[in-house]
Parts: sequence; C-alpha cells; structure tokens
Amino acid sequence: MSQSRPVTPPSRWTRRRLLGWAILLLVVAGIVWLALRPSAKPGAGRPGAGRGQMAAMANMAVPVRAAAAVKQDIDIYLKSLGTVTAYSTVTVRSRVSGELVDVPFKEGQMVKAGDLLAQVDPRAFQVALAQAQGTQMQNLAQLENARRDLQRYQALYKQDSIAKQQVDTQAALVRQYEGAVKSDQANVDNAKLQLDYSRITAPISGRLGLRQVDKGNLVSSSDTNGLVVITQTQPISVVFTLPETQLPEVRAELAAGHTLTVEAYDRADTRRIATGKLETLDNQIDVATGTLKLKARFDNADDALFPNQFVNARLHVTTRKDATAIPIAAVQQGSAGAFVFLVQDDDTVAVRQVKLGAVNNGMVAVNEGLQPGDRVVTEGTDRLRAGAKVDVAKGSDTIPKSTDKSLGAGAPAGTTPATR
Repeated sequence: MSQSRPVTPPSRWTRRRLLGWAILLLVVAGIVWLALRPSAKPGAGRPGAGRGQMAAMANMAVPVRAAAAVKQDIDIYLKSLGTVTAYSTVTVRSRVSGELVDVPFKEGQMVKAGDLLAQVDPRAFQVALAQAQGTQMQNLAQLENARRDLQRYQALYKQDSIAKQQVDTQAALVRQYEGAVKSDQANVDNAKLQLDYSRITAPISGRLGLRQVDKGNLVSSSDTNGLVVITQTQPISVVFTLPETQLPEVRAELAAGHTLTVEAYDRADTRRIATGKLETLDNQIDVATGTLKLKARFDNADDALFPNQFVNARLHVTTRKDATAIPIAAVQQGSAGAFVFLVQDDDTVAVRQVKLGAVNNGMVAVNEGLQPGDRVVTEGTDRLRAGAKVDVAKGSDTIPKSTDKSLGAGAPAGTTPATR
C-alpha cells in the first residue's frame, strides 16, 4: 500500500515576505502619483469657478484694427497673361548671287527702311548692264535707219516708182526693230535691277539681330538663314486672351467709341512696364479654351517690351464712380459667402454678409451690405466672435496674434469658416 504524505502549509516567514513586497509597491505607486498629478488651479474647488472664469474672458475686449468704408472710384480691370509680339519680323536675304564684299551694320542696332546692310560684289552686274545697253544702242540705230528707208519708199510709191509690197516689207521691218528696242529696254532695266539688288538694304525699320554671314562668303537667294533678322519694336503689340464671359463688357465699351487702356506688367505682376491701347479683337473664340484673343498696341519708345516677352496684361474696362470700398484684409470667407466683422457703436462686433465687386489697389468694392462710414475689422479677426467686445487700436499699435486654437475667425451663425 502506498502511503500519502501530509501537505506542508507555507511557512509563516514566506507569507510575511509577500506582504512586505505588496506594501512596498503601494508606497512606490503613491509617491509616483503625487509626483505626476496636475497642479490644482486656484478656485478649482469652488463650485461655478470655471463658469465665472469663462464669463470674465468673454467680457474682455479683443484688440483689433479697423478701417472705415469709404466712397471712391474703383477702376475695373480684366487681367490676363500675354505675349509681346512684333508687328513685323523679316529675315534679310540676298536677291542675287555673289561674294559679300561689305557688311557695314552692327549687331543690335536700330535701322530705318532703306539703310544699307550689306554689299554683294557688283562688277558682274555692271558688266551685264553695259552689255544690255550696247545691244539696245545697236537696235536703236537699225530702227532709225529702217524708219528713214520707209519714208523714202513711201515717197517713191506715191510717184508709182516702186511696188506696194516693197513699202509693206519695209514697214514690217520697222516694227520688228521697234520690238527689239523694247526688249533691249527690258534687258537694260533688268540689269539695273540686278545691280541695285547687289546693295542689300533694310526692308523695314527695326532692331537688327545677330549677323548670320560674314564678309567674304558667297551668298544667294536660296540661303536659309539669310544675313540678319530685323524685328520691328516701335511700335510693338501684346497679344492676350480673355474668357468669352468677359467679352460683352469689352465690346460694349468699344461700341460706345471708348478707347480702352492696356497696362503691361512684368512676370511677377508687380512692376508696370508700359501702357498702351487696345487695338483689335480676334474674329472668333477658341472652342478648346473658350477664350478670345485681343491685341494691344504700345509705342515702346524706351524698348521696355521685347519680342516674345511674357507679361501680365491688365485691360481697363471702365471706372465705377463713388463705389463703397473697404480693404481686402477685412473680407472673410465662410460657407455662406463673404462677410465682415462690423464694429458697432458700443464697441462690439456683428457679422455682416456682403456682396463684393471689383478689386483695385488693395481695395474691394462692396455692392451690398455696407455703407460709407461703417467700420470693419481688418486685423485681429482670428480672435473674434459675433457680439465680442473689441478695443480698436490706433496708430502703430501691435495687434497680438491668438495662440488659442479654440478661437478663430467667427462666421455667421450656421456657417463654417472657409479654409484659406
């Protein structure tokens, strides 16, 4: 028979050790909690202290900067991207073949139509002219002799001394020599023209480009590159496009006989380069883009515009007289559209929906919603809500920026501020 051993209960010393470890862990946990717990705020234990503090913050005046709506003239501009385009660009080529004996022009200089640009060796053309003139003189002498013979034959025929056939033959010979003389005159004129073509002159006024052929080379009318390119820069044009939706107001002004001004700004759209006039509209709308091409003319006396230059074009359509205008910085955007914070007489702000018009020089026209003299907040809107009390700063006082993310540009009730 197997014998069972009695189970020995844990010793008293082991139970005490476990109890000691448990007490130690509780002590450590208490120390950690005391070290890491948030500090108590003053008045936290008092009932309603939080609500009182929030009410006090709500009653504090928010520093803002404001501006009054003013009545002023607003210029209405239509903006677009444009390209400077020369009215004429000519590649100068020689009309005759020969050796280039002189190239008197300088690269980049301004020339007038008719100025000498190059000279082809003229000797061959001078010889051809002399030969044509010599042949012409021979035929003229033969014509004169034939005419005198015809006069004699006609006199003898009246005396019945010769036959009529002999007179007719002599008359035909005279007409033959007259035709030869005309042909000789054409040959002389052609030789003179070829000699004149040996002087290569500027066909238009403009600025010369880089020289393509040097002195001593053989040139001909079939040369692809030519001698030089002339570009007309005074006057010069700018071609730009406008959406078809803006076409009616432009055409209305042109139909009224008004001359529309076009301003050309640099690529950054910050510096005005030149001012010109709208010259013409294209005769059809591009169906792919829904835009229409327009061309403006600029005198360009200072050569500020360069062919193929990229510019920002501003077409001045009209001027809106006595419009109510406010700074653009005062306009806020919400889900219901544009609105402003209107400063009231009791130094609180109200949210006012507005309908905006044209923008010019940092000011925007207000079609509906404001009257001249109304004050609107231009700086500090990120800390406002409808009904908030404000402290309007004067002079150069600095408006502090809000760091509380719970604040923000307050929108009208039921709307959400739009993300800019």
